[in-house]
Amino acid sequence: MNQPVRDIQQAELPNGVVIVTEKMPHVRSVSVGIWLATGSRAESSERNGIAHFIEHMVFKGTRKRTAEEIAQSVDSVGGMLDAFTAKEMTCFNAKVLDEHLPVAVDVLSDLVLRPRFDAEDIAKEKQVVLEEIKMEEDNPEYLIHELFTQNFWRGHPLGMPILGTPETVAEFSRDAVSECFDEWYAANRVVVTAAGNLDHARLVDLVAQEFGGAARSSIVSMPTPPNTHACVEQRDKKELEQVHIVLGVPSYPLAHERRYAVSLLNVILGGGMSSRLFQNIRERQGLAYAIESDLSPYTDSGVLSVYAGTSRESAVQLIRSVCDEFRAVRRDGVSVEELRRAKDHLKGSMMLSLESTSARMSNLARQAMYLHRFISLDEMLASIEAVTREEVHAIARDFFEPDRITLTVLGSLNGFRATRDLLA
Repeated sequence: MNQPVRDIQQAELPNGVVIVTEKMPHVRSVSVGIWLATGSRAESSERNGIAHFIEHMVFKGTRKRTAEEIAQSVDSVGGMLDAFTAKEMTCFNAKVLDEHLPVAVDVLSDLVLRPRFDAEDIAKEKQVVLEEIKMEEDNPEYLIHELFTQNFWRGHPLGMPILGTPETVAEFSRDAVSECFDEWYAANRVVVTAAGNLDHARLVDLVAQEFGGAARSSIVSMPTPPNTHACVEQRDKKELEQVHIVLGVPSYPLAHERRYAVSLLNVILGGGMSSRLFQNIRERQGLAYAIESDLSPYTDSGVLSVYAGTSRESAVQLIRSVCDEFRAVRRDGVSVEELRRAKDHLKGSMMLSLESTSARMSNLARQAMYLHRFISLDEMLASIEAVTREEVHAIARDFFEPDRITLTVLGSLNGFRATRDLLA
């Protein structure tokens, strides 16, 4: 069955701002995002957390609006305003009724072009972010992934926390904030994407009015590819009821030609209730309530990780059982039925995820920033369908070597020792 062709159009302003739209005439909403090709990965260790801090600070007020007026401007038309900082990108986005697209573009542009960075606001917001760091330190699922990431990408910016540390955040100055903002929020680092009931030419005009005079950055930063570290680490946290465990191995970058094959391997391993890990570790052995695998791909590297929470008494058994699954798929590959189920699962979840304007807006940004082209739904489905058992088996043989596995354990360990022997 042929899927409807995606109505995607692209334009570029003379200063390098890229604008991508997808028309969805059957809806009444529009999601629009301003994406910056920079995130925590661009930071020095001394300024760790400053990309996230800037994302907070732009909401404290611009040269046109107070913080309250920023909040009211989208609230008052029943829209939603949001932002996030990731390792390799920062995004400011809004979802509004189609008739209010000019309001959304006006507010988002104001945030990323004219923030005030008032010294008093910077002092207050540092306290807010320090509280956010404490809150996340109290969340074991966040903390175990953070510890794992720091171990896995040790010594590289990908391993640094997006929020920064209490020490780095406390030192942020107005000069440092302004300097990073001027470099990272330059016109040639901006991608504007929008999906919904919209007119491409109209959006290009709106963006050109706001961004036409924005300056380019002449600084060309070439990110250093990371090395991964297969280490075993643990942290004792007495107040936790469970032991939290993450195991991971190096994976492919986001634009890798085998990205669909590794996504299928991830689905088979731990991507749902019929996956090997869920069926074996939760259903058959009853070792964990939650167990899942996940892919985190970046420009030049990636990681495939497995997360679970269990009792201290079951931790050894759980780690060994996960490694047994790694070993089994490495030795025997996957069955015809498993691959068929995984393909149907992946195709279904991809198609369902693209039903919302927000998801399409995000999808356009990822394709523009990582793939530099736009993939039709038919091509996506055909690429998934083309993956063979041999291809998935080859990836498993490569990924799941015991000496490539990183293990991180967090909990009230009471004498428990995580060792490399558990992974053999």
